Amino acid sequence: MGFWTDVDRHLIRYAGPGAFTPEIIAGANGSFLVTEDGRRILDFTSGQMSAILGHSHPEIVATVQRQVATLDHLFSGMISRPVVDLARRLAGTLPAPLEKVQLLTTGAESNEAALRMAKLVTGKHEIVSFARSWHGMTQAAAGATYSAGRKGYGPAAPGNFAIPAPNTYRPDFTTADGDLDWRQQLDFAFDLIDAQSVGSLAACIVEPILSSGGVLEPPLGYFAALQEKCRERGMLLILDEAQTGLCRTGTWYAFERDGIVPDILTLSKTLGAGLPLAAVITSPEIEQEAHDRGYLFFTTHVSDPLVAAVGNTVLDVLTRDRLDERAAKLGELLRQGLASIGERHPVVGDIRGRGLLVGVELTSDTGDADELGARITRRCLELGLHMNIVQLPGMGGVFRIAPPLTATEDELALGLEILGQAVGDAVRAQ
Repeated sequence: MGFWTDVDRHLIRYAGPGAFTPEIIAGANGSFLVTEDGRRILDFTSGQMSAILGHSHPEIVATVQRQVATLDHLFSGMISRPVVDLARRLAGTLPAPLEKVQLLTTGAESNEAALRMAKLVTGKHEIVSFARSWHGMTQAAAGATYSAGRKGYGPAAPGNFAIPAPNTYRPDFTTADGDLDWRQQLDFAFDLIDAQSVGSLAACIVEPILSSGGVLEPPLGYFAALQEKCRERGMLLILDEAQTGLCRTGTWYAFERDGIVPDILTLSKTLGAGLPLAAVITSPEIEQEAHDRGYLFFTTHVSDPLVAAVGNTVLDVLTRDRLDERAAKLGELLRQGLASIGERHPVVGDIRGRGLLVGVELTSDTGDADELGARITRRCLELGLHMNIVQLPGMGGVFRIAPPLTATEDELALGLEILGQAVGDAVRAQ
């Protein structure tokens, strides 16, 4: 029997229709994937938005080879130098008082731990998040996720509330000029929260840029106002920087733009540069209160030395190669190229994002932007470019573009050339 027969017979389809890309991937290096038949595919998603140093980065490879032969995994109560070194170094990249770190494996797990800590410390249980959020598929993280995955699974944990995501391209509350009136939107949102709350608001968990929600970037000032709403209600503010953290947006952390400091920060994806590593980071005060109340989040791979060593190498490369500055520079080139495609093809409705996390929203005269986006995605793959499109009700298809921070200008140019051709081909086929 063949490979795809085995796929159909033995794999659980975990991502809905079209779950698996119709290519057998045999290898990956830098910005490219290599199929089993030798075709090279430019990876414009950094794997699952994670491989910020590209695939098989030589320093990551060397670290894994060295560490796996020395110290790979420990009993969860044991501590090694790579873990403590990474915790100290992460704290050094962050503003006070964020200096207490727990190392885990996935974004869902780090958000689960952050929500558990927030509930324990506040003594409350209600959680607020954006209506287009994605924080993970485990229990509490899934309860705070609204962009997908809610139907058919029975009741979520009580006390989960959604607030509208600020969308400057498709505003729901508007000023006299037709721009998004985010202050009115935020006031309205928390009026509804207050009406539904039983007086047990524990935390608000949000992404600084909603990636799976269509690469939506709240306007400057929004997060300061949101933090004030939280303070007024005794809530903690948790920022999920799974995709935006560690230089991707042109600064080390996306929240730096807003002049705020979250109560709890979660990192994942980019921290391991494609390997399973995540972190929860908070203040000594919150950590002490959690500890005093018996905080328990004990997993098989908490504080594993192998991936912690990888995290230290990731920080080495990000710092030495100034990849925050590089992401900002390449991001400008990427947006210029996308704007050029938009000038040639009116189906490009909006270009947004920061650094090397960019969204391109499609519109269609036929009203079927989802189908147009699917055709462009298929055509890109045929031409040698892997793209990811977010399809949400009430929005057009949104390409989520996140190349490695190590991508070259020539690789960006190649990706833009392929995308431009694919858009043109798909439009002509309408």
